[in-house]
Amino acid sequence: MTLAARGLDAYGQRRPSGRFDAIVVAGCRLMPDGRPGPALARRTELALDLYRAGVADRIVFTGGVGDEGKLSEAESAARYARRLAPDASILLEPHSTSTEENARFAARLLGPESRVVVVSDAYHVFRCRRVFGRYFRQVVGAGSRGAPWPRVKGALREVLAVAAYAALGRL
Repeated sequence: MTLAARGLDAYGQRRPSGRFDAIVVAGCRLMPDGRPGPALARRTELALDLYRAGVADRIVFTGGVGDEGKLSEAESAARYARRLAPDASILLEPHSTSTEENARFAARLLGPESRVVVVSDAYHVFRCRRVFGRYFRQVVGAGSRGAPWPRVKGALREVLAVAAYAALGRL
């Protein structure tokens, strides 16, 4: 399982090349005060880097309201991003509660013929690409990397999530 976790993490560290219709940021947990948690902040920063590099002209932030309060993950990330990206480039999908819903609801905003870069934690990119690929014409991934211990824990958990998605026919 450790080898699979390392493989997932390595897979997600690639960077996209070319132009895409949008960058889609997978939602993630917020801090109790509504600020993006460390993972969502890293994902947002990576999306902004890709935006500034000209990979796409739009960023879609996904994620609904979690246990943390009344602010959606999408709105929290967008507030964080607005200091570096113009409002016109930011779209919100504030209702999803899973990777599957992130993809499905983002496709409703952008259309299924869109070509997207999905941004998440590196270990989560493989599953994101597979799930988003069911809703978009072309999907590439870009993954952020956090501190070692949370990354190891997340990657090990992701091995189980990939197995479950595969067993359910969602990959």
